[in-house]
Amino acid sequence: MTVEPEFLQALAQEKISLPDDQLEGLQDYTRLMWEWNEKVNLTRHTTWQLFGTRDMLDVTQLANIIPDDHEVLDLGSGGGVPGIPLSIVRPDLQVSLAESVGKKAQVLNDIVSELNLPITVYAARAEDLLHDLRFDTIVVRAVGSLRKLCTWLEPHWASIGQVLAVKGPKWVEERNEARHHGVMKGLQLRKVASYQMPETENEGVILQIWKHGVPVVRK
Repeated sequence: MTVEPEFLQALAQEKISLPDDQLEGLQDYTRLMWEWNEKVNLTRHTTWQLFGTRDMLDVTQLANIIPDDHEVLDLGSGGGVPGIPLSIVRPDLQVSLAESVGKKAQVLNDIVSELNLPITVYAARAEDLLHDLRFDTIVVRAVGSLRKLCTWLEPHWASIGQVLAVKGPKWVEERNEARHHGVMKGLQLRKVASYQMPETENEGVILQIWKHGVPVVRK
């Protein structure tokens, strides 16, 4: 299979280098997602440039942080980013997707089945899953503010090792809002990655959140 030159160029722009089999898997996933996107709204990133820079930049930053063999839940997966690409570039991880919109969850299930990926898709809110399941890492991207996120997860920290939240330049304001409303009480937060967002002067960050007093495993 030939990898799209535009895809390779976009990855090279962000200094992302991946093995050929992973590039092919990512390309297959992207094409399937775009096909479904014509029927179900999954993503606004519908060019190789946007997928290769915006989406894959976040995915590779996460991939550099998550410890080996973690059980990972992609909360509010939408079109499958970051969970599906993360499973492709980090096959040691046990990745699950949580998507509360039933139609989108069914599309995700079809995509991972077509790609033969070992990913479980839950048509449920993460808060409901965490009553019965435990995950080492929850990844969150474009799913509400820190205040909302910490409010949703507040009853469930016994089921969560850590949260890795992908955020943009307003993360400091979000953190302050969350603290002001008391939802950060008993939680630790630190910035574990920062990187320039493509074609802007803004900074993207990954925030690690975990329960105070609970040790977290670091890669």
